[in-house]
Amino acid sequence: MTSQSTAYPFDLSIVIPLLNEEESLKELEEWIRKTLTRHGLSFEIIFIDDGSTDRSWSIIEEISRRQSNVRGIKFRRNYGKSAALNTGFNISRGEVIVTMDADLQDSPEEIPELHRMIVQDGYDIVSGWKKVRYDNKWTKNLPSKLFNWAARKISGIPLHDFNCGLKSYRHKVVHSIEVYGEMHRYIPIIVKWAGFQKIGEKVVQHQPRKYGSSKFGVSRFVNGFLDLLTIFFMGKFGKSPMHFFGLLGSFIFLIGVLAAIYLGVDKLIALNRGIAAPLITSNPYFYIALLSIIVGTQLFLAGFLGELISRNAADRNKYQLDTITGFDHNDHKAVDQLKKLQVKDPRFSESEL
Repeated sequence: MTSQSTAYPFDLSIVIPLLNEEESLKELEEWIRKTLTRHGLSFEIIFIDDGSTDRSWSIIEEISRRQSNVRGIKFRRNYGKSAALNTGFNISRGEVIVTMDADLQDSPEEIPELHRMIVQDGYDIVSGWKKVRYDNKWTKNLPSKLFNWAARKISGIPLHDFNCGLKSYRHKVVHSIEVYGEMHRYIPIIVKWAGFQKIGEKVVQHQPRKYGSSKFGVSRFVNGFLDLLTIFFMGKFGKSPMHFFGLLGSFIFLIGVLAAIYLGVDKLIALNRGIAAPLITSNPYFYIALLSIIVGTQLFLAGFLGELISRNAADRNKYQLDTITGFDHNDHKAVDQLKKLQVKDPRFSESEL
């Protein structure tokens, strides 16, 4: 018996970002379908092809022709997992949105319980925890533990695995956040900064990779730490960068001004007493004062420019779409979202939407 709310056409939206996963797509779709049908849950599957160069898109088109609740979007080039997730979030129609990887390492058998924890237990987001992993210990497991430790300390969210691809969300949560760059690693932190406080965790099964190889390189470790710092800064000062740069700049500027006043007064006192005093410019403190004034002014201006940019960055999450499949022309909401996401390109005709 379905628990579907009348406010949503589906109990679940399954958002699956992918890159060159042709071997696993049919098996994954069948596994999801059998599992959710057995539990009486209505669902849609949204495949986001992030610029695959293999047969992934052809397979998605084939599946969507057979199954009316399977939809797909193909990016013209590789934008990254965050772009794919953000696009899937924008067009999802389920009461609960579940994200998972396409490589069969996330088990669809976990989805019903992830759905229940949102609907019945009242969580805003439930993050999977791959307590037992089959990844390489040195290249993935240890760096992931380090990332998760740092994320817990900075965010105060007691999760063990921030970057687990298997997560479930309340509908209003994914439509209240924006994911870009490589910030998919820290979605729970973004959710918290958006005002959603009920964040849960579930131990999930991690399966060995069945086909292909991992698409993530060594650069993700450096990018992960940089994105964590970005998340922290954006959460604190993203809407008001002047509060950070303006305050810091004003403080440094004030130090420079006070130092310059001190040097000037000291020179005047010496002259008044008839003492031969060296030139102010020969005093090293003069250059420290001058540098402080210049740096303080620049930081203040950076805060001011940041305020202007934050109020006018309208196109940060637009991507070139190559083609789509499985969309109903009557699905006006999804069509509108796709039009917003698409940068104007004459090769992408209105009739495709």
